[in-house]
Formats: sequence, C-alpha cells, structure tokens
Amino acid sequence: MRVRPIRPTALVDELAERIVGRFAERARVLLDGAPPSRPESLAEELAEALRLRGRPAIRVAASDFWRPASVRLEHGRRDPDELLDGWLDAAGLRREVLDPAAPSGSGWVLPRLWDSRIDRAYRDSPVPLATNGVLLLSGSLLLGRGLPAELTVHLQLSTAALQRRLDPDLHWTLPAYRRYDAERDPTNADVLVLADDSARPALVVR
Repeated sequence: MRVRPIRPTALVDELAERIVGRFAERARVLLDGAPPSRPESLAEELAEALRLRGRPAIRVAASDFWRPASVRLEHGRRDPDELLDGWLDAAGLRREVLDPAAPSGSGWVLPRLWDSRIDRAYRDSPVPLATNGVLLLSGSLLLGRGLPAELTVHLQLSTAALQRRLDPDLHWTLPAYRRYDAERDPTNADVLVLADDSARPALVVR
C-alpha cells in the first residue's frame, strides 16, 4: 500500500470518474465517516460532480433512517454500544433505499424515513432514480452491516484526530468508534481516504 496526497476537489473528481467509468447502470455508493470527516458534504459535492458528467444522483443521509427514540434510546441517550448496534434502521434502509436503488431494483427510493429531532415519520414519497442514477448514502458507522453497495468509501480519522475534532458533546460516542474500527474494520472499504486534515486528505492506494 502507498498513500497519495490529494486535494479535496480532486478527490471528488476522482470518485466521480471512478463511478462513471465502472458503473453504466444504477450504482449505490456508501460514504462512511465519523461526523468530523463530513461524509454528507462529500455526498453533496459528489452529487454535483456526477450531475456534470450526466449521471443524476440522489443523496440519502443515514441519520434520516434512525430508529424511533423508544427503541434507539432504550438504554439511555449516551450508550455507545447501542449507537453502534441499534440506532440505524438497517432493514428499513435496505427496504426503502438500497434494494430499490439496485441495478435491477424498482428505482423508487424513499429519501427520508424518520425525523429523529421530533421523533416522527417524515411524509416523503418515493422518488425515481434514473436507470443510470447513483444513490449516495452518507453517514457514520455504516460498514460491516452487510448493506449492499457497488462502491464503499471510508473517511478514516486517527484516534487522536477524532478526539480532537469531535464536538465535546459527542465524546461519549468515542467508544463506539473504537469498537467499529476493531470489530468491523472499515479500512477494508473499496476506497480509503485518510481524513485527519480535511484540507489535506490522502488516498490509500492498494
């Protein structure tokens, strides 16, 4: 393996070119990283880069597919094990997003399911994903769950960088990220980006 420094804009372009070059039909892309690595921002920029290349994209945030509070917070609001194992409605995400967005799927994708801020279902209707469209699912702690995807991207933060850059109110989540790294090894993603410095990322070339 070697590490190749890359500008953030070049990273977006390289990912877009990889998607366009490898997948002629629908493709599901998982963009995974702890909050300071900003996977949602990468999804937004990548969606625009794909649009400019003639590939429509739908962005979905994993946080809009969390379970209801009665289930998610059963063991308290700051249980790191529950954050890793129980917050995400993985079955709902497969059913409403990832399976329909498959190359052979229906193409009708539900953008949002559950509003965790008010603990109530969104009233969104499914939207069509073109036959050459790209589904961009962004969030944290996504890998190692068996979620189907054509391409996985992990934005890796070192332990020190995560602790330094994470909102202090979220430091209770640090044990969840340690378990995630140890048990699910997100560095096995198709694309691994070292993201300790958001202005100076680096690609790991295998």
